[in-house]
Amino acid sequence: MSRFGLGILCLVGMSCVTEGPVSAGDSGGVSSVTPSLDAGVGSGGGTAFDGGVAVCGDGRLDPREYCDDGNALETDDCASDCTPTAPFLIYDEEISSLLARHDVPGATLAVTKDERLVLLRAYGEAHRDEARVMARHDRMRIASLSKPITAVAVLLLVERGLLSLADSAFDYFEEVSPPAGRDRDPRLADITIEQLLVHSGGWNRSTSGDPMFKSRLICQALNISGPATAEDTIRYMLGQPLDFDPGSDYHYSNFGYSVLGRIIERVTGRSYEAFVQDEVLAPMGIRDMEIGRTFPADQPEDEVHYHLYEGAIDVVSVFPEIEGRIPRTEGGWHQEALDSHGGWIAHAEDLARFLTGVDGRLGRGDILSAETVGRMTARPNVPHWQNRNVFYAMGWMIRPTRGDANWWHNGALPGTSTLFVRTHDGLSWVILTNGRPQAYDVFLREMDEAMGRAARGVTDWPDYDLFERSR
Repeated sequence: MSRFGLGILCLVGMSCVTEGPVSAGDSGGVSSVTPSLDAGVGSGGGTAFDGGVAVCGDGRLDPREYCDDGNALETDDCASDCTPTAPFLIYDEEISSLLARHDVPGATLAVTKDERLVLLRAYGEAHRDEARVMARHDRMRIASLSKPITAVAVLLLVERGLLSLADSAFDYFEEVSPPAGRDRDPRLADITIEQLLVHSGGWNRSTSGDPMFKSRLICQALNISGPATAEDTIRYMLGQPLDFDPGSDYHYSNFGYSVLGRIIERVTGRSYEAFVQDEVLAPMGIRDMEIGRTFPADQPEDEVHYHLYEGAIDVVSVFPEIEGRIPRTEGGWHQEALDSHGGWIAHAEDLARFLTGVDGRLGRGDILSAETVGRMTARPNVPHWQNRNVFYAMGWMIRPTRGDANWWHNGALPGTSTLFVRTHDGLSWVILTNGRPQAYDVFLREMDEAMGRAARGVTDWPDYDLFERSR
């Protein structure tokens, strides 16, 4: 691990190997995790050449993009960013090397210093088969980076007096009946909203599996055609026993965050997506985030292609109308149903805006009060995290250090590996990739380590703010 000391945690959307921090030292990466991917770095990254002029990243600027030196014109001193003395050359080297080692097609990156956006770059390819170069504002699935967004939305409702963390979560589902012949586990009544936020609700996917990826089983149990929606999944789970008493343990739960999304809808009378867009993201200046769609034909033009690793096996679609076997990324799960635990698409800059809008620092102003931010990042009252130097709070992994703390979350789905980090010393960064190697735990750990080395390698942080230029 790096001096940022973030630790290793499996926070992926699908299956994963480890579920809690396995290291909490102070030497190596930045916030490692566990997921898997496809093949190859396509076009460059690092230094590329465009018409004989050396530029970094993808070598292109669109009308919303600016050079990383803070200048506004493509013809100015952009090329100086590629010299050996350029402040961010180490990022180009580290990310290009990372993608090449793991045969991942492309990545986007955003870095802030003291809440100023100082680096926004794209590497490699958005679509390998079409030789489409990755652009800085290309969007992709962010997987479990969705969870901190949901946590902030819940806490905003708490601040507004519309929810209490002590509320019984399943009181909001009294009208929902379990499947025929099944009864509710009486312990469901004991689950609080706070326990859902800190993954202590009572479900252990290592024991009973992850219901968010059991669409065909759920549809069979409910006698519906499918695919299973988030509401269908809740109805099914009302007839399943808990794996442990609420509050007595920690087990990372996609389902718990799906329940939070449905509570947001019941309290606000709006869709989860609409409430978050209007009340959380828009006040931060974020306009380009939405819930992703399963099928490529339904996806926006600026969304990347999701690459599977070589040898990945096609699967049966969860959509009954789709015959035969398909790539897992195109119907192996119901993307829309992941919304509040793993469904958003975004570009790196907007996620950097989100980080600076909740980070507890004074510069840009936070959407939550300082008291709420403190509560969001406090050690939970869960036995699993006592006497440990890292813990999962409300939507974030936290490592207290040097009078402050590092926060982070990662995400992964087939075709996607993501990470964002807020450090104790005024930095934050976002890295999104359109692949998940087969050894995705190694990839996420090395992503973390690469970002830590790159941050340590910058000795002279610039004073411009690309947030002011990019809209």
